[in-house]
Amino acid sequence: MADATVEFERKRIETNQRADEHRAVRDRLNAEARTLADERGRILDELHHLSGEAQEHRHNRDALNEQVRAEKKLREEWNHKLQVAGDRLQELKRNRAPRPGAIPVWRLRKELKELEFRHMTTALTGDQEKRLIEEMKRLESAIRDQDEQLRRDPEIERALTEMNEARTEAEAHHAAVGRLAEEAQRAHDTMVGLYEKVDELRRQADDVQAKLIETKTKADEEHRAHIASIEEVRDIEKMLYAARGGRAPAAWADAGEPPKEEDFLARLKKGEKVSTQDLLELQKSGRA
Repeated sequence: MADATVEFERKRIETNQRADEHRAVRDRLNAEARTLADERGRILDELHHLSGEAQEHRHNRDALNEQVRAEKKLREEWNHKLQVAGDRLQELKRNRAPRPGAIPVWRLRKELKELEFRHMTTALTGDQEKRLIEEMKRLESAIRDQDEQLRRDPEIERALTEMNEARTEAEAHHAAVGRLAEEAQRAHDTMVGLYEKVDELRRQADDVQAKLIETKTKADEEHRAHIASIEEVRDIEKMLYAARGGRAPAAWADAGEPPKEEDFLARLKKGEKVSTQDLLELQKSGRA
């Protein structure tokens, strides 16, 4: 059995080396898995942070859009009040007769517009243009006089004040609509940009997770191979012990046709497993 002992020793050394190799690969893969797990954790932390920011911008956008709707409603209400106040003011002015001999304001305004159009579109001599400008100034003065006369009417003054107040409020709400709409758009754009980053981080996290699972699976396979090699070493050590003349436990023995030594060594050299039972049978046959 000298050859068998040498072969057992060689197999033990090879199997030990293989076990060490599997363990080294397993440890390297587990280290990679830990690195991947840390990377995944970092990505998920950033993802959750950006997602929270995006949610805040979404809530802010929704609140601003609600304010826009409220301001639009108020703008419509004040525009309606402005229209009503303007119509009432015009009605009062129409019903107030000018002082005796005075030309109604509406006619003065019409004549002024006609002169302004003529001044812009007609080629005039110096004297003609001078007379035209003087007439325009006269009409403007007459309009101002009648407007001042009308403003001294308390009812017209109240209607004018109401109209101006309505215009101021309508313009204020219109400006608020524009300002709030711009803020809502900025919040929306920021939210969209953040969600795009979140989607990219989610894809990265999925890729890292896939690599982590693949690496962990390989590490588990190497661990099982390491354990199997360790168990094989233990079996070889038992057979080496028996081959060197040690007495094997009775539980190892089993009846059967003893193997031939040449078959035994041939199987061992081919890398096939040789059971303790085969060795015990070989010992009992007297070839050991």
